[in-house]
Amino acid sequence: MPRVFITGLGFVTSIGNDAATVVDHLRSLRHGLELYPPFQTPDIPCKVVGTIKGFTTDSTDPEDWTFPAAYSIKRELLRSMAPNGLYAHCALLQAVADARLTPPEISNADTGLYAASGGSPYLTHYHHERLQKVGVMRCSPLGIVASIVGTLNFNLVAAFRIQGASCGFSSACASSAHALGFAFDDLVLGRQKRMFIVGAEDGNRDAILPFAGMRTLSLQTDPALASRPFDKARDGFVGTGGATVMVLETEDEVARRGVTPYAEVLGWGQASDGHNVAISHPEGHGSAAAMRLALKASRVEPAEVEYVNAHATSTLIGDVSEARALRAVFGPALPQVAVSSTKALTGHGLSLAGVMESAFCALALRHGFVPGCAHLGTVDPECAGLNLPRQTEARAVRTVLKNSSGFGGANVAVLFRRAA
Repeated sequence: MPRVFITGLGFVTSIGNDAATVVDHLRSLRHGLELYPPFQTPDIPCKVVGTIKGFTTDSTDPEDWTFPAAYSIKRELLRSMAPNGLYAHCALLQAVADARLTPPEISNADTGLYAASGGSPYLTHYHHERLQKVGVMRCSPLGIVASIVGTLNFNLVAAFRIQGASCGFSSACASSAHALGFAFDDLVLGRQKRMFIVGAEDGNRDAILPFAGMRTLSLQTDPALASRPFDKARDGFVGTGGATVMVLETEDEVARRGVTPYAEVLGWGQASDGHNVAISHPEGHGSAAAMRLALKASRVEPAEVEYVNAHATSTLIGDVSEARALRAVFGPALPQVAVSSTKALTGHGLSLAGVMESAFCALALRHGFVPGCAHLGTVDPECAGLNLPRQTEARAVRTVLKNSSGFGGANVAVLFRRAA
């Protein structure tokens, strides 16, 4: 099988808007969670969000937005974007520069783009409300492409002149992990030579607050206590937004261009729980099946895996389900496998989470560290037996696994290996 490598990364996240800052936060376990001003009212029970710094996107008019001066984005491009589209555009510019890609290498039939987001509830609400109040003919002609699921791929494919495969993925919190997996397949099968994987979310009031109705958001008022995966006292997740972009390329392209990859993508697996519309199977059957399929596809034994970047969102049911799945898959090797969830630092990026945390794995492989378990006080007895390092470990691991799960029991596992 052709080999596939990660050659570029771009970040707009709560823990940094460039790779160097993200690495610093991962190593030092400095979180990006804050008391979020729109939530500081008596009628809103959740208070903390993983906020995006350096961007202002709270207006419905993109011309009012502000963003770092390093990015030059034409007005006609901004007009069809949601906040997540702005974040993704900036992250893609970073990834292109990081991978040292030229315009002809971006715009050709062998380069594609897969994206994942939940759309923009913020702009969807605004445009529908305007339709009702002032009539359809006074609505923005770009309202649909700026707000619905798919807005990322619509905008990015047009702006960057992508000519290869393009698609939007929607499997809730597994979305961008699915995008990564299917992009890997396209490269292995020779359909493409290069793929951009994009995940982005608005991360604002309209995108996060509905989860309070599901009783899944943390009610903590201290940002250092709000997101604590595997902790006995956890009470829900913290929402976040932003964007991450990953560049995947075939081995032949890596050799032709003479670039140094972050890591190799070995393979992936997916499986469904077949259990509940919103809650993971209590025994983690679907997650375990996805991990086993990823190991089988990658020809990797469980004992070879040294680190798992867990999906663990800091919810009561989800963390225990994943812990049980890890026990089932790794068995006697479990004590040797370090496990952490970087959502303790960033918050939960929803459909963004899979590619964002996969990019964290790529950074850890290149820079030789294993992120620790931030904010972990007392381990939930249901998660006993997991190797949960309290501090970041400075060691060069070779093989890591990334788990993602979404509504309906959608589970994805991806395996990465340090580039030789």
